[in-house]
Amino acid sequence: MSKDQLKIALAQIAPVWLNREKTLAKVIDQVEKASEENAQLVVFGEALLPGYPFWIDRTNGAEFNSIIQKEIHAHYMDQAISVEAGHLNPLCELAAEKGISIYLGTIERPADRGGHSLYCSMIYINQKGEIKSVHRKLMPTYEERLSWSPGDGNGLVTHSLPPFTVGGLNCWENWMPLARAAMYAQGEDLHVSIWPGNKRNTERLIPMIAQESRSYVVGVSGLFRPEDIPEDFPHADVMRKNTTETLADGGTCLAAPDGSWVIEPIVNEEKLVVAVIDHQKVREERQNFDPSGHYSRPDVLKLHVNKDRQSVITNE
Repeated sequence: MSKDQLKIALAQIAPVWLNREKTLAKVIDQVEKASEENAQLVVFGEALLPGYPFWIDRTNGAEFNSIIQKEIHAHYMDQAISVEAGHLNPLCELAAEKGISIYLGTIERPADRGGHSLYCSMIYINQKGEIKSVHRKLMPTYEERLSWSPGDGNGLVTHSLPPFTVGGLNCWENWMPLARAAMYAQGEDLHVSIWPGNKRNTERLIPMIAQESRSYVVGVSGLFRPEDIPEDFPHADVMRKNTTETLADGGTCLAAPDGSWVIEPIVNEEKLVVAVIDHQKVREERQNFDPSGHYSRPDVLKLHVNKDRQSVITNE
């Protein structure tokens, strides 16, 4: 490959739903396979580790003080990841061993927010195995608010992955114009979007973001089918009774800086796909439009971003 090229891997898999250890094992397996393909970055879907809260709209999730909801949520908390507890250490060690970067969608139970609330967090691990950013989803969408807490701007950062500058957003954050603008302004030219998994979310939006940003745009989704409901899920009988169709069909894809498809949306299968992207294509498309450069007007329009990690206490 030339100095302008980067090989990336998109891993569309189903979690071992709400089982942190077994899902992490699947993630590790995909990272090893991506490394065998000489990929320098591998991306996984939103909330993949340990899984998306699909039960909410299948088990009357809005019923207040429901014992069913309490028991399921307690199980979810138990299987969430904690960076401080070292749950991602095996993945970090593998990233360092293989020299590969990773974007992973997680459900995080962070100690810095008391350790008893959940956040939809997109975690970036670099090629040295270092966790360089933990982006907590700014606004959970609709029923997600019954399970996840709102995040903050601390993770709205980009990372150098030569020859590219990579950044990312969770799911419907990719619909937020100012969130996208915050990433563009930091030099992003490889945008990673992660999703729980539906083609309807990626097939139109991913090319649009590519054309708007004149960047490569990755969309990686998960899968969830009735057979993915495990026996040890609390109230699995209720979930199965109300789930006869696929809830997440994938939609993993990759668009070029002109909005054309490099990889068209992939549906209804677990698959690792690899592509070589070329930074020259970014430079070509920026010739006529650069949203944070020559086509911006910071004297007229300017964005304020608060990157403070939010907490209920301030140490002085």
